Amino acid sequence: MFRSLTIAAMLVAAAPAAAFAQSGGSWSFEVGAGTDNRSKDASKSGNDGYAYGSATWQSGDGLFYVMPSVQTIQGGGSNLETILTAGYQPEAFGYQFDVNLAYKYRIDANPGYDDDTWEVTGNVSRAIGPAKARLQVQYSPDQVGAAKAFTWIEGRLGWTFDPKLRGSVALGRREQNNAPDYTGWNAGVTYALTDALDLDLRYYDTDAHTFGEQYEDALVAKVSFGF
Repeated sequence: MFRSLTIAAMLVAAAPAAAFAQSGGSWSFEVGAGTDNRSKDASKSGNDGYAYGSATWQSGDGLFYVMPSVQTIQGGGSNLETILTAGYQPEAFGYQFDVNLAYKYRIDANPGYDDDTWEVTGNVSRAIGPAKARLQVQYSPDQVGAAKAFTWIEGRLGWTFDPKLRGSVALGRREQNNAPDYTGWNAGVTYALTDALDLDLRYYDTDAHTFGEQYEDALVAKVSFGF
């Protein structure tokens, strides 16, 4: 674990250093809370509420970013997950690309629990007028807990109704070793209460209800504040 933490720290330190050599950067921050912490359409918080916070550094040219974040969860005896993410997001041929590497660690997990993991994510998106589409692929060679490698593929369609209101629907498939394979989907809207405060209302569901309550459907409300 200590070797993984060292590598993660080096990754986070090196990315902004390399980008600063080319141009200046800026920081942004976000805090929020919701009625359920959903990831890949399944609950990470035992279907209970959660809170989170993140800080994002972005290079002056917008190509590189580093984001440390923390969120409350329920898993393996841990109630808190930290994430360090570094990414590269160029544009080409009218498409936006985003490739990132994330290190996740669950604090104070039970003895013997596999409490850390690496995840690689690739996104390709394109906006045409008020419409936006995104394809996401995620992979981990060994996720937290007893489950092993997984692959997640998701397609998402979004629509901006006006400057304050936007909606989206997404459909994804998760294939994993030593854990259930499932298909999940979500649909919802996000409303900008102010320039910094957003309210999101979203319905989640999967086809894996029989494998546990984390896969059951839920209507989730989330509020986020960015500054």
